[in-house]
Amino acid sequence: MTKKMLTFATVISASALLAACGGAQSSSRDQIRAVGSSTVYPFAKAVADSLAKSNAAIKSPIIESTGTGAGMKLFCAGVGVAFPDIENASRRMKKSEYEDCAKNGVEKIAEVQVGLDGVAFAESKGGLGIKLTPEDVYKALAANPYGKANTTKTWKDVNPAYPAEPILVYGPPSTSGTRDALKELILTKGCDANAEMKALKDSDKDKHDKVCTEVRNDGAYVDSGENDNLIVQKLEANPKAIGIFGFSYLEENADKLMGLTMNGITPTYASISDFSYPGARPLYIYVKVAHLDAIKGLKEFVAEWAKSWGKDGLLAKQGMVVAPDAVLAKSATTASDFTLLDPAELK
Repeated sequence: MTKKMLTFATVISASALLAACGGAQSSSRDQIRAVGSSTVYPFAKAVADSLAKSNAAIKSPIIESTGTGAGMKLFCAGVGVAFPDIENASRRMKKSEYEDCAKNGVEKIAEVQVGLDGVAFAESKGGLGIKLTPEDVYKALAANPYGKANTTKTWKDVNPAYPAEPILVYGPPSTSGTRDALKELILTKGCDANAEMKALKDSDKDKHDKVCTEVRNDGAYVDSGENDNLIVQKLEANPKAIGIFGFSYLEENADKLMGLTMNGITPTYASISDFSYPGARPLYIYVKVAHLDAIKGLKEFVAEWAKSWGKDGLLAKQGMVVAPDAVLAKSATTASDFTLLDPAELK
């Protein structure tokens, strides 16, 4: 099907377009479908449940935890009932992802920031109690720190002040927005603490990205899939291990886990909301505007997000860090007017 055929033309109603793009599948869908971030998943599920309770005429949306990257591929694959209506993301859409969307006719997208979260480093209570820095995390987890093979085996090899315990970190997979945030907010900052690496960013960006963000695969870092609760279980079983996941999972399991400091700052609601914690990050949903009039309840679902993200709202009670007032005001406007994302803003 050509891009022209996929484009949301004014002469064809959204419903007809969706039916035409449905292919061999059903020509209609009576449930909203959202894919994406495992971090956003519990919040999206809570909003979906809230909508179903408040409006019996709308079926509870289907929420899938695919990881941000994998979700973007599904979301951008096309317009029609075979494709998701919403992408949940624990990082902002990349320019390359928007271009993939546009190639497949997904050109009208609304970006709504729904709150904040943090890339939290945690351990079970009674764990090692390491006081982390981005530089030491980079030295411990990078495949080739500063361009040389990673030979560290214990935390003491990374920093003499740390205990001589084996490095074992359970974290998100490459498809996860949390992994992207780990790279951008922690690993790259640790890498660029080295003047030579910072200079490499200007002379050879691709090499810089590889050296600064590629994670080791020799067993010190364990890819734990998109199930953050599994990481919690592994930390409970091994007090000498460290886990990486969204702050909401740390807060949800505060009776079992404790957050590790980063540059002396503990991941808390307050330190994330004011961005003093180095791993603080925004959370988003991306809405396929061409689906708004054709998928029953989609507008109402987005409106339910807006009802839920305030300081005393459902999402705060679920552990989401509330975004600043100015951000929420902008998000509320987008959630009602479906202002289109400007691709010029993306990186």
